[in-house]
Amino acid sequence: MVLAAGCSPNGASPTSGGGGAPASASGSKLPVGNPDAPMPSPGTCKVGSRNDQPLPDHDCTPGAINADVKQSNIDRTICKVGWTATVRPPSSVTRVMKAKSARSYSLGRDVAGEYDHLVPLELGGAPDDPRNLWVEPGHIPNPKDAVEHKLNDAVCSGLVPLAKAQRAIAVRWVTAYDDVGLRVGGGKVCLRDNPSKCAKGRHGGRSTGD
Repeated sequence: MVLAAGCSPNGASPTSGGGGAPASASGSKLPVGNPDAPMPSPGTCKVGSRNDQPLPDHDCTPGAINADVKQSNIDRTICKVGWTATVRPPSSVTRVMKAKSARSYSLGRDVAGEYDHLVPLELGGAPDDPRNLWVEPGHIPNPKDAVEHKLNDAVCSGLVPLAKAQRAIAVRWVTAYDDVGLRVGGGKVCLRDNPSKCAKGRHGGRSTGD
């Protein structure tokens, strides 16, 4: 299995498989990260899909947040270049976790994918809580990475509250732009109801990971 520790399109025609979160989950609070949270048992989780993109099983991977990241300190945490490296778990931790996660989702050794923080570190996701980590099948980098970066830009530019962005990407990352009221196009991230108000891009097209 090809797995990378780390970690958008919003389409009009959804396709659904198993897994994924119901839209009603967008109003619920995400759990605070706990590295001792139990890993789902082998074979109990199922990868879902929407717009031909993979979604985690919400019952197994609901997402979890870092208690040390708050709206009041984003300038010192997620909006500070290089901050995610200070909280990213070492490979010695994630190597063991990702093998167990793959078994939870019944993914074989031949499945390529990224070991992904559902709520990314750059949006204040919990670094080492099993509820926030899953093996996201597909190529690396993947479309979710771009969504993470643009939501970070929107939060750090004051367009979207942190908690709203966290919930949107946890519930269904492929519709996160719509769910927080953003329009993305021409390299810009702007408010759908106020197109003149746009984010200041921080990533410049580079892939920094979650």
